[in-house]
Amino acid sequence: MQRLGYSRTAVIMHWILAVSIFFLFVSSWWMLGLPLPSEVFRFREFPFQLHKNLGITLVMVLAVLLYVRFKHRPAPVTSEAMRPWMQKLAVADHVILYVIIIACCVSGYMSSSYSGWGTTFWWLVEFPNWGYENEALNILYSDIHLWTCWALLAIMAVHISGALYHAFLNDGVVRRMLRL
Repeated sequence: MQRLGYSRTAVIMHWILAVSIFFLFVSSWWMLGLPLPSEVFRFREFPFQLHKNLGITLVMVLAVLLYVRFKHRPAPVTSEAMRPWMQKLAVADHVILYVIIIACCVSGYMSSSYSGWGTTFWWLVEFPNWGYENEALNILYSDIHLWTCWALLAIMAVHISGALYHAFLNDGVVRRMLRL
């Protein structure tokens, strides 16, 4: 028998992703608000490493979530709850969310790789840089990172609006997402 809602694992990972994305935006505003480094970079290193660690963890959690969703698909939403065009919009929203999250994280990592500053995953594992310090590539990937993050905020607004719409209708769609 096919499950009515998302699996417990998928629901938990959804909320881990949501909280992680929130903290990524908070940490980005924090780290970009710090004064530019002079000779000593140490006081800026922690927020940047924390931001990078959250981003890398986010991609890993997203990969597991996509695997879980692929292996354990929930039953389709009934036509009474969502019209076919709404179902297509929901699928498109999720695909765009996942693509933008990956683009944000990859562009951030690439920017870091070309910045000359290494990435140590949770201060335990040194990640390789994709090349030598290169200001032009650092700026390019930083710009891509910035614009994909703004796009992520926009698509998240659509995603949250859809959830609020279904919560207001009380049509059972939100219940499928919150089932633990």
